[in-house]
Amino acid sequence: MGNKINVAILGLGSVGEVFSENFLEKIQEQHINVEIVAVATRHLDSPVALGFAHSNVPVFEDALKVIELGEKVDIIFDLTGNGDLRKELRNQLQATNNRHTVIAPEVFAQLLWNFFGEEADLPQSKTTGY
Repeated sequence: MGNKINVAILGLGSVGEVFSENFLEKIQEQHINVEIVAVATRHLDSPVALGFAHSNVPVFEDALKVIELGEKVDIIFDLTGNGDLRKELRNQLQATNNRHTVIAPEVFAQLLWNFFGEEADLPQSKTTGY
């Protein structure tokens, strides 16, 4: 197996919750060399957030805190639909000279979803963050 890919998922709303649960399930079932190393949500008491916290995955209320993990994060899935947040994520990656971590928007989550083999569609966000 290749190097482990560390991901953070921002936004555990209607899209992020479904995506993160299924993504984690695929990682575990298929022994994929990917680890969810952090999540961010405004609702720290949601069942998904509590599940990640119970599994010792850092759960941030402030999505920008993920930037502090530096190059320990390979991919940030930004599923918040917040354009201002996405712009600030980019700014902070640049300000910290982090040229390693990439931001994957909702469309990338949709792409992966197609490979999950799920019968249901991934919920659509009302906004895309662009």
